[in-house]
Order: sequence, then C-alpha cells, then structure tokens
Amino acid sequence: MHKTVGEAVQLASQLVTELRGVEHKLMIAPPFTALQSVGEAVRGTNIFLGAQNMASEEQGAHTGEVSVHMLKDLGVATVILGHSERRHIYGEEDGLINAKLRLALKHGLEVILCVGETLDEREAGEVDEVVLSQLEEGLRDVSTNEMGAVTIAYEPVWAIGTGKNATPEDAEAVHRTVREKVANIYSRAVADDLVIQYGGSVKPENAASLMAMEDIDGALVGGASLKADSFGAIARFSS
Repeated sequence: MHKTVGEAVQLASQLVTELRGVEHKLMIAPPFTALQSVGEAVRGTNIFLGAQNMASEEQGAHTGEVSVHMLKDLGVATVILGHSERRHIYGEEDGLINAKLRLALKHGLEVILCVGETLDEREAGEVDEVVLSQLEEGLRDVSTNEMGAVTIAYEPVWAIGTGKNATPEDAEAVHRTVREKVANIYSRAVADDLVIQYGGSVKPENAASLMAMEDIDGALVGGASLKADSFGAIARFSS
C-alpha cells in the first residue's frame, strides 16, 4: 500500500527507462487505484502489469472487491495471490486462495502463488509441512496444462520487510522441496519448467547470491521495488 497515482506513474516511468534492455521477465504490481495509469505508462514496454490481489467471484454483491474482469479490462497480465499479508493480516485461507487462483487461470491471467512460513513455524521445524500444505492446497484442481501460467513465490514471513532474509542456502532448500513436490503432483517436466521466485528482503546486495542457486529462478521484490535504482540493480543482477 504505497504510492498515490501520480507517484506510481512517476516510478513506473522511471522503471521503463531503468529496465530498458533487461532480458529477464519483468512485472510491477501497483495498488488497484493506480493500475490504469501505470498500465498506460508501461504499455508497449518490456514491463508487464500485475495486480496485488483479486476477488474469488466474477461479479455481484461483493463490496470492496475487484474482479478478474476489471483487472483484465485494465490490461493486467498477472495477479499475486496468497501473499503472506493476505493470509496473516486478512485471514485468507488456502481454500479461498485456491478459488481465486483457479478463477484467474480460467480467464487467462498468469498467477504468482505465494507460500511461506512464520518465524514460529520455522523454529518449530515445520517449514516443509507448512509450505507444502499451502502449495498443495493452492494448486488443488489445477491441471497440468494450466501450470504453465503459474509461478510459485517462496516468501518466509519472518523475512518480509524486516531486513532479515533467508540465506541463499536456506531459500534453495525450500525451493528444491517445492520443485520436488510439484514433480510428484504433476511431472518432472512441469517441475523443471516451473519458475520459483524468492521473496523476503531481496535487495541489490543479495540478489546475485540468491539467483546463483539452482532452484531460485527469480525474485518477488518488496520494499526495494519502490525505488527505480534499487529495483533496476536487482533486475540486472549478475552471478
């Protein structure tokens, strides 16, 4: 929940310049209020437009919600679902997240499904149990063909906005576990093709070491995406 419309457009315009020529797939997800204006600012560039959340129903008496049709109308290509703040602050459970995910896929959006454990869960040795449960429930009834439009983002809750981050080795271990689970649910080919991002205090200083890990395919960037120079440095990581 950052940036007025004017501030968001200014940042998006800076990113268009900053990220020109970057070969990696790039997406920014401004607040709902700025989607239209930011969409216009990035149209025709190498930056995709994303949304931070989406309703689980297409339309109707759902005051305060934003539907898949509304997002597509604004040019949104990707939606982030199951972010830890949606789960832990606003009480979104796996069943609701799964309903949103299947609806987004039905209407041709790409989805970033977020999974991750709290500090208490990590200290209790429940990382794999928590992450794999969120993964399995989030992907329930998603077909093999639909998996091409799904990205998984591992975001340890204790590392989001805290300045702390999992070591590359810690993150890699969870990413590898996620990939193996997807291979068990679907196939090795689907697992190998799956993009698994790391999210949790990603910054220019640690991007290259994270991206050097075999199973870390990208980053879901939080605070560091609020400035064009820091986001640009992450997008141009070298390892």
